[in-house]
Amino acid sequence: MANKRPMTIDDLCNIKVVSEPQISPCGTKLAQIHQVIDEEKEYQSHLYIQCLHSGKLTQWTFGKVRDHSPRWSPDGSSIAFISNRSGKPQVWLIQTSGGEAQQVTFCKNGVSNPLWSPDGSQLAIQTSLKIEESIEDKEEKNQEKKKSEPLVINRLSYKSDAAGFANETYTHIAIVQVKTKEIKQLTYGPFDHQAFSWSPNGEQLAITANRTEDSDYQIISDIFTLTVSTGELTLLTNEKGIFQKPTWSPDGKTIACFGHELEYSGATINQIYLINLETKRKECITKTWDVHIGDAAISDARSGHPNPGPVWSKDGDRIFFTASENGNTGLYQIELNNEITAIYHEVGHVFGFDVHVKSNLAVLAISDPSNPGDLYSLTIGEKGKKRLTNVNEAFLREVDLSLPEPITAPSKDGWDIHGWLMKPIGFEEGKKYPMILEIHGGPHAMYANSFFHELQVLAAQGYAVLFMNPRGSHGYGQKFVDACRGDYGGMDYEDLMASVDYVLEQYDFIDESRLGVTGGSYGGFMTNWIVGHTNRFKAAATLRSISNWTSFYGVSDIGYFFTKWEIGSCFLEDPEKLWYHSPLRYVKQIETPLLILHGENDYRCPIEQAEQLYIALKHQKKDTMFVRFPESNHELSRSGPPHLRLERLEHLVNWFNKKM
Repeated sequence: MANKRPMTIDDLCNIKVVSEPQISPCGTKLAQIHQVIDEEKEYQSHLYIQCLHSGKLTQWTFGKVRDHSPRWSPDGSSIAFISNRSGKPQVWLIQTSGGEAQQVTFCKNGVSNPLWSPDGSQLAIQTSLKIEESIEDKEEKNQEKKKSEPLVINRLSYKSDAAGFANETYTHIAIVQVKTKEIKQLTYGPFDHQAFSWSPNGEQLAITANRTEDSDYQIISDIFTLTVSTGELTLLTNEKGIFQKPTWSPDGKTIACFGHELEYSGATINQIYLINLETKRKECITKTWDVHIGDAAISDARSGHPNPGPVWSKDGDRIFFTASENGNTGLYQIELNNEITAIYHEVGHVFGFDVHVKSNLAVLAISDPSNPGDLYSLTIGEKGKKRLTNVNEAFLREVDLSLPEPITAPSKDGWDIHGWLMKPIGFEEGKKYPMILEIHGGPHAMYANSFFHELQVLAAQGYAVLFMNPRGSHGYGQKFVDACRGDYGGMDYEDLMASVDYVLEQYDFIDESRLGVTGGSYGGFMTNWIVGHTNRFKAAATLRSISNWTSFYGVSDIGYFFTKWEIGSCFLEDPEKLWYHSPLRYVKQIETPLLILHGENDYRCPIEQAEQLYIALKHQKKDTMFVRFPESNHELSRSGPPHLRLERLEHLVNWFNKKM
């Protein structure tokens, strides 16, 4: 449109992110978190409170801080939240009647995940501790910089892309008395624990942990009950799967959770299970529904939003949850007779929700291709939703967006591959335009009807953008998501090539001589694979990629199990199979100009993957460039330092503009 401008790279700093809706116990107010990137290119996030009747929205916290995880006290008189305003993330408490926030915890290594007890007298929290550290140890202020020391490692799993080197710390659960701030540690030992919900009588917590004898060698997550008074743990699951987000039924007799028994390793879709606390019997109530439970959609506008898990109705006869299907994430309910009903299932991405079970009021955080995200309310069982926020209204009035057109392309073996095509901004009939194929990571993730800044930037630069969900993606059933395992570079590659062929046949505005390809993580692997197997693309950019499965096995934080899960073998069993599926094996065949972007602190796909690829290309005097991003892990494009996210996009756009 003439009165709008194209999206720019710097518009990343104009996008406001609203998340974590939390309805007050009385059902009349809504807590929420708003995140912005400030003028110094730093993240800030603050607590806002909204009146659900009038719609009035008021900012409650301020400053150059990151506040998140708001939780209403059971009587609604105060809100607990996590803030880094004193240094490490700690619990702070603010009274709804007014006044300044007060610090509640002072833990040495910070805390997370505050959970109110039913009577409002206590908060359960999580904190990381070394074996020799005490929960009583306070956060050290203005401490002198210590000399570097060697890191002694005895664990198989000793690093994490999210947390860095483990340094022999474990996540434990503690209880804080709100009035006195007295704190008591409840879990111990060389295990990580996470709390999710209180029992209705306030005597127990439902938690997850891997406390198996061989916990360092088994990728599982069990559900336990934890008795608050004694610290006693009772195992509810079978040490054979990944069970998460346990929540207590209103009558205290049942726990609902998400999970699976690794039937298809990491490609297993989530199900909902009920656990009878008297008999310990576990029942899957969604086994006939071939849909992934939870949010599998990806976006670069937001990252890491918490999923509340299964939410019980007031009477305990239904459970509310999100699920991902055909490029959308919606809100559903399942009755205990296993009947599933869609509460909200429209074109879009529900990335957060809360339910006020007494009134059946739900608040949903929803994004779509034209909006980074806003909050909406609806009454369960009634049609229509009410918009509560419009945080990006002014910004969205300025920019011209390309709205993706859904397409379904037939693959080589007849499977239907779903995705979207975006036209370039300023599109004119009769003109030819270059096209870029974008490939998502995972591979068990899902492109969705969600807002994607990077795709809009490429469209604004005059590119058509094709993004597909090849086999291996969530959203299309168990068989589909499992189909790429053991076949990386096989039919998943054919799916993408067939999708390119399809749009070239169906849309005459795409210039076949100017095709580009890019992707991150698995998408980076596939970009590397593509340019090693075809020269049809004029330029490529590989981001946080995998080039060599043989070395990935030993250097990635997940390599020792992920290679077995996904490639079908590990280095100790069949290194030749790993090498066969490694793009580096085909590096002599690469002729496409290739940009390599990688974070220095990426422990998921460590930077040596990029180094090997770059040296192998440069040694042959191939057209390549390598850009390394300091202080950046695997999440650079979604939650990395804002100034580096901008530079990453600058390099990406400049490369395609130069080479295409």
